[in-house]
Amino acid sequence: MLRDPAAADRWTWLLIACCAQLYLARYLAPLTRMPWHPRMPAGLALTPGQARAGFRRLRQTLPCPASGPKPSAAGPGRPKGSKNKRKAPHHPVGKAAPKKRRPAKNPRKKTKQTG
Repeated sequence: MLRDPAAADRWTWLLIACCAQLYLARYLAPLTRMPWHPRMPAGLALTPGQARAGFRRLRQTLPCPASGPKPSAAGPGRPKGSKNKRKAPHHPVGKAAPKKRRPAKNPRKKTKQTG
């Protein structure tokens, strides 16, 4: 759940980066075709879905740019068994406030009752 507008922006940029990566890999990724899929002519660029399917096999052949993980201890955090006491912030969804209802006008005058 995206609870912060900045998190939504980061998620949007992450998806844009993924789509750009698939776009660039469409000529490099091998075509992984199921038997019931139609044959494609040679030299044709793959669709983003086909590039995504073949990206796993392409990624295995590429070198890893990152180094291995370093051993470390667990970080600080909430102790096990304790409950989360801070509730997540709720942001307005942008809807207009409900209109105030006016009391209905009564055409007849009410008389005071005496006695």
